[in-house]
Amino acid sequence: MTRALPMTLPGRIEAVDALRGVAMLWMTVFHFCFDLNHFGHIHQNFYLDPFWTWQRSAIVSLFLLCAGLGQAIAVAQGQSWPRFWRRWAQVAGCALLVTAGSWLMYPQSFIYFGVLHGIAVLLVVARLSAHWGRWLWLLGALALAMPWAVQPLLAGPLAPWAEQLNSPALNWLGLITRKPVAEDYVPVLPWLGMVWWGVAAGQWLLSTGGLCQSKPMAGAGRRVAALGRWSLSYYMVHQPVLIGALMALAWVTGR
Repeated sequence: MTRALPMTLPGRIEAVDALRGVAMLWMTVFHFCFDLNHFGHIHQNFYLDPFWTWQRSAIVSLFLLCAGLGQAIAVAQGQSWPRFWRRWAQVAGCALLVTAGSWLMYPQSFIYFGVLHGIAVLLVVARLSAHWGRWLWLLGALALAMPWAVQPLLAGPLAPWAEQLNSPALNWLGLITRKPVAEDYVPVLPWLGMVWWGVAAGQWLLSTGGLCQSKPMAGAGRRVAALGRWSLSYYMVHQPVLIGALMALAWVTGR
């Protein structure tokens, strides 16, 4: 169980919003470079080059850490289940739109379990397990390690299960021996570990007053925090805007 909170929580905690905003800005730069590569303006391997693959992992980790922090705050504020499900429906609906849009642009590698799909599942798990308190640190570490820990088993005694776990019906779990062909793939494991760590970190910061005492931000920090408050809307529009701008540039320049 988590300890009692030392003081009343504000409606929004700008430090968390700002951290989410940093993730949004980093993601935008990453996607802009990806789009430049797609249209042939640069030539990079976003699927194998560690410079890009590690950035992607870091961006997703930051997003999911923020998702866990947000759940810790929501539970501490007494968020009702109906309100939770309203927000969840927005995330799940946007995930379906991402699937539809990516199928139109990348029919051979469309996104069927990307970051929004993963967040939709992981938010439910985080909400149901938020009362586990400090155990979430250990469980998060186990979740992060599990996909690699089961590899010897999938190559040995559990080999007959490997193909089933690699299939689209089950690869969303993350216990795979072959990464699926998709433009974005954020399975439950290992990423549940980052969400659980986010919940655990949020509960610890709340219990010590670290988040309750965070001061309002000013200047650039306030603008980044404002972006973090509208993260889902921004996520849905940023790629169409970037791709549209590059397509318009190609039309104007004839390239």
